Amino acid sequence: MAHTTGLQGRLTGCGCHGAPVHCKPFTGNKINTRPSRATNRIDTQTQCAAVSNVKLPATHKEASQRALDQLRASSSIVNRYAMEKKSSIIAIGLTIHNTPVEIREKLAIPEAEWPRAIEELCSFPHIEEAAVLSTCNRMELYVVAVSWHRGVREIEEWMSHSSGLSLDELRPHMFLLRDRDATGHLLKVAGGLDSLVMGEGQILAQVKQVYKVGQNALGFGRHLNGLFKQAITAGKRVRAETSISSGAVSVSSAAAELAQLKLPSHNFSDARVCIIGAGKMSRLLVKHLASKGCKEVVILNRSLPRAEALAEEFPEVHFDIRLMEQLMPSVQQCDTIFAASGSESILLHAADIANMPAAAEAVGGMRRFFDISVPRNIASDMNTLGGAAHVFNVDDLKEVVSANKEARQQAASEAEVLLKDEQLAFESWRDSLATVPTIKALRGKAESIRSSELEKAFGKLGGGLTKKQMRAVEDLSRNIVNKLLHGPMTALRCDGNDAAAVGETLANMEALERMFELSRLELAASAALRK
Repeated sequence: MAHTTGLQGRLTGCGCHGAPVHCKPFTGNKINTRPSRATNRIDTQTQCAAVSNVKLPATHKEASQRALDQLRASSSIVNRYAMEKKSSIIAIGLTIHNTPVEIREKLAIPEAEWPRAIEELCSFPHIEEAAVLSTCNRMELYVVAVSWHRGVREIEEWMSHSSGLSLDELRPHMFLLRDRDATGHLLKVAGGLDSLVMGEGQILAQVKQVYKVGQNALGFGRHLNGLFKQAITAGKRVRAETSISSGAVSVSSAAAELAQLKLPSHNFSDARVCIIGAGKMSRLLVKHLASKGCKEVVILNRSLPRAEALAEEFPEVHFDIRLMEQLMPSVQQCDTIFAASGSESILLHAADIANMPAAAEAVGGMRRFFDISVPRNIASDMNTLGGAAHVFNVDDLKEVVSANKEARQQAASEAEVLLKDEQLAFESWRDSLATVPTIKALRGKAESIRSSELEKAFGKLGGGLTKKQMRAVEDLSRNIVNKLLHGPMTALRCDGNDAAAVGETLANMEALERMFELSRLELAASAALRK
């Protein structure tokens, strides 16, 4: 498994000791991996027997017994991950940088299926929130997990089941990032710094779509909501305040540029162009083809209205609109074919092309297919036809991208500075959330003491008070508690955008937890929630 900053070495197991994990396929039901209480219990009898011959002063014996009683009580509520106050943000997935399209397409998730994927991931016992970013160049999962190691194991299990690939097949290509590295990665993705074509704008639109879909998904919670909002802000700033998008192209633009490079004359006037599909990718294709001098295009689509709407956007281009039933005749008439449909199956095989007449001499007698669909629409066996046909997929776009990378490096350095500011803003906001459990615990403890003492007072007074007098005494006790808590509560609230204020607030939180012994209450509450 590949790693970036913050994680060293190869993760061959669940992330803890490097031992391989053998996962059973996920069936949609929660898998209980919580440790048994019995495994956490300390055998005090054995320990006592071992020291039974040692004579200690009475005070020491009493202190030791109290310590053992406390340990016995705490051992029933503390487990391996109860001490993790803050959940981990995990980013895990595959990208075009280190994963061939043959594997990426098996993990690709259509946008309509994102909510289902989120629901399935959040059904695991250690995953609280989830988000899916699936494009033609990457499939990434962002997860908030209550336990880092168990969360990673559950995500891997889901990925293996979803793709039908074993973990041994997936791990060499996967990246895994945690917390600061994970959030930094998403900001870079939104800013276009991790794209095949640095600075391209399509990825920011895709990150926005993840956020939009997440608003109607139960597993897209507070932390990921804040993270993706920050990523969108970061992406906008990078493009507005740097020149990284100058000359940058999308996958569609890179495909058009590659097609032009492969034509013998480098001129689209010699080519007969066909585009399969009439969606967003096709729209971008037409835009970039038109800018390179392409005047005529055959459009194939399952329905006419969408293709006709596309044609209306580009009056300078002559469109020949056809239905998918005319796929084979259209391919035979054309020599430069782009596949950008939403089909999840192969549309063209070598056998479909083998008996077609050769392409025109103006294009070198070869039919060139540019498949930017994921999953692929054009079979790779097309390349077995020699000089009669050749297919290029999204991985081949690297040839176009390499020519422009150097010019964008300076802009990327400027963007890194902006992204660090945005990451600090997100971390400050997330840290500010850490005080919420302390606020609840402090108010809960104060209310418990108030209620208990009030009940004792009423017991001592007997039935000598009227209902009005009892209500007045209760209001008095509540007002006293609220006034006493006003100062501590104010010290626990801050602006999440001010890093210095957040640091001071966290210091106040730790002090209050020590003074009021709130950590014990938090552990008990965490254990109760996990039962």
